[in-house]
Amino acid sequence: MAFEHLQTQGLQPVSRNFRTRRGEIDLIMLDDSCLVFVEVRYRTQSSFVRAVQTVDTRKQRKLASTAAMFLSKNPRLANRVCRFDVLGIDRDASGDVHIEWMKDAFRPGM
Repeated sequence: MAFEHLQTQGLQPVSRNFRTRRGEIDLIMLDDSCLVFVEVRYRTQSSFVRAVQTVDTRKQRKLASTAAMFLSKNPRLANRVCRFDVLGIDRDASGDVHIEWMKDAFRPGM
């Protein structure tokens, strides 16, 4: 669902579920010339916060570290501008799904 949503927004896939011992990045996409690292979060109606709000500082550090590993293993992409997005998928009490895409959700080191 998340992957297809981003494709309909014009992003092109690069990688899914990139894993290292430091962590995992759910989706890596291209938005024109920008390399986008996407964290996908899912929450049900019983959660007290929206899915996009669940990426804390610790998770941001893990994503940034994993992204650095991805770039070191893919030097042809290393000179691109990078962005970190969060795609939140929330299911409400009636079963309806709401997708919230937070572009440029955080910047490592800031």
